[in-house]
Amino acid sequence: MATIPSTLTQPWIRKRPSGRYAVVATVAILVLSPLLLIAYQSSLSGPFFAESSHFDTGAWRYVLGARQFWRAFGTSAIVATGMVGIGVPFGAVLAFIMVRTDIPGRRILEPAVLIPIFLSPIVTAFGYVVAIGPVGFISLWVKSLVGSVPWNVYGLPSLIVIAALTHVPHTYLYVSTALRSVNPELEEAARTLGAPPWRVALDISLTLVRPALLFSASLTFLLGFELFGLPLVLGDPAGLLVLTTYLFKLTTLLGVPSYQMMAVVALSIVVVTLPLVMIQRHLLGQASRFATIRGRGLALRPLKLGRWRWVALAIVVAWLFLTVAVPLGGILLRSVVKGWGEGVSLSRVLTLDHFRGLADYPNLIRGIVNTIALGVIGGAISVGCYLIVGLTQHRWSSRGVAVLDFMVLIPRAIPGLVGGLAFLWLILFIPALRPLRDSMIAVWMAYSTVWLAYGLRLISTALLQVGPELEEAAQTAGASPMRVRWEITIPLVRLGLIGSWLLIFMMFVREYSTGVYLFGAGTEVIGSLIVSLWGAGGLDLIAALSVVSVAIVSVALATALRLGVRLHD
Repeated sequence: MATIPSTLTQPWIRKRPSGRYAVVATVAILVLSPLLLIAYQSSLSGPFFAESSHFDTGAWRYVLGARQFWRAFGTSAIVATGMVGIGVPFGAVLAFIMVRTDIPGRRILEPAVLIPIFLSPIVTAFGYVVAIGPVGFISLWVKSLVGSVPWNVYGLPSLIVIAALTHVPHTYLYVSTALRSVNPELEEAARTLGAPPWRVALDISLTLVRPALLFSASLTFLLGFELFGLPLVLGDPAGLLVLTTYLFKLTTLLGVPSYQMMAVVALSIVVVTLPLVMIQRHLLGQASRFATIRGRGLALRPLKLGRWRWVALAIVVAWLFLTVAVPLGGILLRSVVKGWGEGVSLSRVLTLDHFRGLADYPNLIRGIVNTIALGVIGGAISVGCYLIVGLTQHRWSSRGVAVLDFMVLIPRAIPGLVGGLAFLWLILFIPALRPLRDSMIAVWMAYSTVWLAYGLRLISTALLQVGPELEEAAQTAGASPMRVRWEITIPLVRLGLIGSWLLIFMMFVREYSTGVYLFGAGTEVIGSLIVSLWGAGGLDLIAALSVVSVAIVSVALATALRLGVRLHD
């Protein structure tokens, strides 16, 4: 006998959908209004707040006819393609090694391979400069050995390689999850027939997770177009511009502020990234068709690599050294030396003055305090907001949930730099919001919206752990919808909420580009301060702030691991 879906047996869903639709409307307004304002500004002859501004397509003609724009667009495409070509294959191999083989030290390596996700890209980029730049610590050591430095950290090749290697964890996450659901009988059959490990990986394992590979490729390509910190630090000294740095430097290039041209560039980025997000959504739907390949109770036996297990370990450790140890080691060392160059003795330049110097600048101390407060208080409030949206989606069968799903995905297509610019304009456009211009509330709103898709995935994952039986029993006993949620659903996911808060805290602390255009007296955060100091050449203070940022994230990460929080949804 056919069963009635539980979502249709809940009278409070049928009779009281207005609250859910109110949430849908709120999310739609929050997500769409900044984008619509950017589109509106791009069609004006001047700033939207100028009375003389009128409808005009001159900004579009100018930007689309500018050679620098297309050069930046092409560079973004090259970087994104290079990231896919290097990062996705390596991430897939890394996932196979970690999930399917008997590599030693897996318990330590599994959380370690995710560390690059939690490092701020602007901090990572600075770390590479002070470690392997022209006068970096490693560069000078290598030069003393071989007489020259065989690499140049500034320029397109280095940018592509570094961006690809630091984004490997994104591919690793999705491919490793898919590999855990592959029927191991197929691999066992290949092993029985004598197939070597590399043949099992290429012909069986990675072939069966093709949807995850395609999703990872589209995600990596999207992230390539959103890059800002890495190209700003590694590309700008070589005169290399991508779309985000072109947007950031547009006022400098033109000599005067041009809201309409900034809007055109911002909208051009979204025009590229939004279809990529829709492709990812389609690929996730297609991936469910491969669920039949899951094993039925068959234990997964690791592939024995023999002596090659140490080669596999060396590959993983080498990647961790390049993506974690090199930049973090460079930052830490640079923060405790007065200066560095050829012939300088390390023992003679050691100092803690850079950290003491932070106290001489009230805006820097305020930035540290604001960052922690934004992560602790703002992160908690954001998780509460994400929970409301998640509960709205939870067990709701309606067209409204499809609209909500779509709205939640849109911020994923908005780079942080564009999101911060859009919220700045929104605050200036709406008179009632103008008092928020110099407050941390504006920064929190922008951060919460930019990270909406990520936060909601965390909440949804927690809510999916709650079976419908308890909720339905409470409803049958006459409990109101609010009471069911407050006394049944939320208590059951409280550990998931704590984990979500810790992860959002780390993302808010590492975020930097969203706060760039909202940067001002009273709204400083560590990330935007580093961007500002980089332009002013304040390397000593950047090093100290970077160490503080890494320390804050490290404490949160250690706490999350201690509590058993999964580092991915």
